[in-house]
Amino acid sequence: MFEHFFQCPYCWEEISFLLDTSIPEQTYVEDCEVCCNPIEATAQCSQQELVSFEARELGQ
Repeated sequence: MFEHFFQCPYCWEEISFLLDTSIPEQTYVEDCEVCCNPIEATAQCSQQELVSFEARELGQ
């Protein structure tokens, strides 16, 4: 598991999600730990390393 820090697209606070870098492509929804709004996260990993990450408002 890899902890990735980023800014929430709603409240702009720095938060983190735990990512499983053994999964090449993943999209999931998790609530912001500060403002509780749902964030759609998309991550791509290669050779156990994060190569891209996008967090956006749900439905955007």
